[in-house]
Amino acid sequence: QFLGPCSDIAWYRGRELGPSDVQGRTLNPEPVPLLSVTPLPPFSRCTVPRLKRSVVGCLPVLYWLPRYSIWDYGMPDLISGISVGIMHLPQGMAYALLASLPPVFGLYTSLYPALVYFFFGTSRHISIGTFAVLSIMVGSVTERLAPDRNFLVMLNGTNLTEVNITARDSYRVQVAAATTVLGGLIQVVLGLVKFGFVGTYLSEPLVRAYTTAAAAHAVVAVIAQLFGLSTTRFSGPLSLVYTLVEVCSKLPQTHLPTLAVSGVSMVFLIAAKEINSAISARLPVPIPVELIMIVAATVISSYTHLNGNYTISVVGEIPSGLAAPRLPDASLFKEVMGDAFALAIVGYAISISLGKTFALKHGYKVDSNQELVALGLSNAVGGFFQCYAVCSSMSRSLIQESTGGKTQMAGMASAVIVLVTVLKLGPLFQELPKAVLAAIVFVNLKGMFKQYYDIITLWRSSKVDLVVWLVTWVSTLLFNLDMGLGASITFAVLTVIFRTQLPKYSVLGHVPGTELYLDMETHREVREVPGITIFHSSATVYFANADLYLEALKGKSGLDISKMIIYKRRQEAKQRRRDKRAERRARREAKRQVRHCRAIFHDFGEIDVTVYMAGCQMSVVEQLELGGFFSESITKGRLFATVHDAVLHCLGHQGTSMPSYEYSLVRDVHVYSSIEDTIWKTVYCFEQMNHVCKYVIAGDAVQHQTLRTLTEV
Repeated sequence: QFLGPCSDIAWYRGRELGPSDVQGRTLNPEPVPLLSVTPLPPFSRCTVPRLKRSVVGCLPVLYWLPRYSIWDYGMPDLISGISVGIMHLPQGMAYALLASLPPVFGLYTSLYPALVYFFFGTSRHISIGTFAVLSIMVGSVTERLAPDRNFLVMLNGTNLTEVNITARDSYRVQVAAATTVLGGLIQVVLGLVKFGFVGTYLSEPLVRAYTTAAAAHAVVAVIAQLFGLSTTRFSGPLSLVYTLVEVCSKLPQTHLPTLAVSGVSMVFLIAAKEINSAISARLPVPIPVELIMIVAATVISSYTHLNGNYTISVVGEIPSGLAAPRLPDASLFKEVMGDAFALAIVGYAISISLGKTFALKHGYKVDSNQELVALGLSNAVGGFFQCYAVCSSMSRSLIQESTGGKTQMAGMASAVIVLVTVLKLGPLFQELPKAVLAAIVFVNLKGMFKQYYDIITLWRSSKVDLVVWLVTWVSTLLFNLDMGLGASITFAVLTVIFRTQLPKYSVLGHVPGTELYLDMETHREVREVPGITIFHSSATVYFANADLYLEALKGKSGLDISKMIIYKRRQEAKQRRRDKRAERRARREAKRQVRHCRAIFHDFGEIDVTVYMAGCQMSVVEQLELGGFFSESITKGRLFATVHDAVLHCLGHQGTSMPSYEYSLVRDVHVYSSIEDTIWKTVYCFEQMNHVCKYVIAGDAVQHQTLRTLTEV
């Protein structure tokens, strides 16, 4: 008997199962007939409701915006949007440093993608924009294709060289935009071909370990800013090690004023965030400590002239207004293909995992494929406006959700805050020290470093997931972000194969009073169902693990299946031999009896007497057939069901009807009984007419109808 999913098998020993299962529910033994469905012709499949659903599926804003209630959602979305928009400003400028781009492009990245996601996204709570992990991934591409050494220029009248920062930053913006557009197109294509399930292969341990390792890359990238050092950003395998070695070697060259600004900024941020967390339950919105710090730092830097007096590096010129869109440099696509694919996969994995978390909490659905399309369009369109790759930010999304955000309208409100800053307030931050932005990045990475506690959690819950976490973390640290992601995914797929090859097998027992069946080895309260064993496998059976599944099934059953099969086959062979011997004996006995019958038929035939048989049992007929009794001369036409049928047949051959001979038949019939044969008990009914004798041989069924006993023939 098969109960439940195909990984659970129950078999019954001793007798067949009745019409009800162990829970008392009636089982339906009849197969369920398949429905015969006639497919619709192609022209009838495109209907107005179907077209409407397709359009709304591609443009979700058409579904929720007409139903938007300003009274219910307006104020919560406005407050949430302002709070998130305020966070966009410092994070956008700070994370631009990780991407090795001017800070203003971080503000652009916080604006355009959020506007695009408003129309195409299905999550109501995630905040699309800059994120530390993607920023550091973009930075690795820009540093690799546009290193400082490619933009060295000779100083006038000297042999000294310096970096042409304007040319370098301009080319890096082109590299970042090309990578972002290509990554966005990859996401759109994957979404259109319904490839959203790829996120399921990026398990939570893999994503968390990857972001943890990326946080280490981010720390190494900004540590030079914290100490006021000028270092080379390496790319490729062991780039993190090389960068860290160079930073350590240049520590004696630390710029003390920059270090002082960094230290004060970090102390202020950490203290303010702790206070903010302590009193957050009493506040309607969190205190924007990051915005307060950059405003204070900008004011102090402007009045004390930190750049001129202490040579502290500042943000520099921030152009006001929006930049005109421009086509990306398509010649860069082949050089950034691998990086773009890695950005597409990582950005989608982070966004969909965060989006599904909020959707589950608030009871709505996030479409995986539509999210892939929405994120791809946000990147592709943003790339035309010199934005770099985006995804959802954990910190901003938590703020958007905790401050009461209800719909995507909160994202629109935050984009408006960024837009006002870019248009009017951008130039005010020109004197902001870069060390302050580096301190913001460093402190914001605290949440990612807490993910190291996953090691303890996974050690207790799943050793395989722990190995995935460690391999992902080590490979990302050593092989850089792009190759580390490829190695991590490859190893994760291998663990999936490994788990299907070595799943957990168990025998289930019934929990009394419930419909639950649990492992009998790990739960004491379960009881075995009498006569039924339920086998459970944690993996689906397919060709690769079928043999292992069979061996586990044999082991858990407690039966030596191989020996039982051998024993059964031996018994079947013995039974076949016994049957053959019995068949031969029956055939010999039948032939012996047939010989006696043929003496009767042959001898009486010699004197022109026709013999018929009546009332023969089926077993007698079978024995006659087995012995080859019937032939062309003796056919089954000699057999009759009753004596009366035989007599009527005999009279019919004589041309005499039954009524005229009814009494003479009784008077003239001669009956003879013989018990010489153990099978045959015959009665010979004799009548002689016109010197022609007719004999009818009757069985036990007509013995009580004997009309007359004769002592001699």
